[in-house]
Amino acid sequence: MTDQPRAIVHLDLDAFFASVEVLENPSLAGKPVLVGGRPGGRGVVTAASYPARAFGVRSAMPTFRALQLCPQAIVVPPRHRLYGEYSRRVMAILRQATPLMQQVSIDEAFLDLSEQISVWGDAAELARRLQGRVREEVGLSASLGVATNKLVAKVASDRDKPGGLTVVRPGEEASFLAPLPVKVLWGVGPVTADRLGDIGVMTVGDLAKMSEEELRVSFGSHGASMARRARGIDDGPVVTERRAKSVGQERTFSHDLRDLHPLKVELWRLSQGVARRLKRHEAAAGCVALKLRYADFETLSRQMSLAVPTDEEVEIYRASLVLLERAWEAGRPVRLLGVSARQLSEPTGQLSLLEVGG
Repeated sequence: MTDQPRAIVHLDLDAFFASVEVLENPSLAGKPVLVGGRPGGRGVVTAASYPARAFGVRSAMPTFRALQLCPQAIVVPPRHRLYGEYSRRVMAILRQATPLMQQVSIDEAFLDLSEQISVWGDAAELARRLQGRVREEVGLSASLGVATNKLVAKVASDRDKPGGLTVVRPGEEASFLAPLPVKVLWGVGPVTADRLGDIGVMTVGDLAKMSEEELRVSFGSHGASMARRARGIDDGPVVTERRAKSVGQERTFSHDLRDLHPLKVELWRLSQGVARRLKRHEAAAGCVALKLRYADFETLSRQMSLAVPTDEEVEIYRASLVLLERAWEAGRPVRLLGVSARQLSEPTGQLSLLEVGG
């Protein structure tokens, strides 16, 4: 086993929220279903079934726009507690396969099957059985990727949706990634992809042809890590214990807010919600962040470090209020406001605030 490559599986539940709604209401089967806010307000699509996606609907799209593309779509409000129950059932099945399971979101997880197999190729069969159990015991479709590391397994699970199983065998990582757009790689967001495009790098294969030295000149230490990922190299372990990196709440207003007082009222409510989540996670925030979106969709993010981590709503509010007063332009209409707690750690007791910067 010591010389055998790792066998990593990434499982992603297909159109999870929408699929749960179809399970709960079979009359929705085969129909375009949108989970999200109502079109009369400022609702957005949280999830869309595959029949809806065929019309160009996608998550995070305003509901009214989604209904323009697909007028026959059925809009249902999200039921997060229900989705959590389904997620727990799926994750319980995965934990039975291996103790090395890392849940990375409500609908996806990594598994390290290296100790469960004697021959690497057996991982694909084990993954197929897990896929079947999720379908038969929970009723949900899942797409899976099998590879020697988390990066390639994640990309592979997106290759054949819904309900696919893509296997990238040892030694095939670079050739599998080569024709794909660079944005499939972790750490390559829209800005980095644009910068790479400016120098003629469009695919992962293009990126893999560049030396680490070339990339380091343009992108610093991030360039070296991109070069490794472009070659399909990723040594990241499957982490079995996961502590949330941040918790937060945000709200899109039914009408724009132009005055400071209602923004402060909403900020207090958001701070209370964040504090409750911190206590639920038994965590304290070392940093408070503010998200502010204007009516024209310009979005600002500001953050402030604290002298001592806190889970107290008053301290979170004080920090977020400083950030709001610093970021907000008087009289400019605000569409969305959000507060999040970052740099989480164990609670430490009586706390106070120290501004470090925005």
